Amino acid sequence: MNHETINLADKLSRFSEHWSPRVIAEMNDYQFKLAKLKGEFVWHDHTDTDEVFIVIKGTMHIEFRDGLIQLSEGDMYVVPRGVEHKPCAAEECHVLLVEPRGVVNTGQAGGELLAENDVWV
Repeated sequence: MNHETINLADKLSRFSEHWSPRVIAEMNDYQFKLAKLKGEFVWHDHTDTDEVFIVIKGTMHIEFRDGLIQLSEGDMYVVPRGVEHKPCAAEECHVLLVEPRGVVNTGQAGGELLAENDVWV
């Protein structure tokens, strides 16, 4: 059994790419991923799972076809499965994502922001 703690600031200091989630832990079939967001992501959904955004540093918003929500440090939001959304951050924002192992960051949308899956930091 591993008795080491996971320091979020330390893990975030180990990568600089935006929109490229890094796995830091697993619990059952779920992964905890850190990501740095800046700019606009792609419209996408996840047909089989909800997606959790927890803002660690900065601010962001998530656009929906019928509105948007603002998130600041310490805020959390669960995007329900099948809901099309587009995360955006004017300035770099650090988030913790919680989702099942194997979830593709762009859903079915693909594109240039498609990140390699299951990359640990």
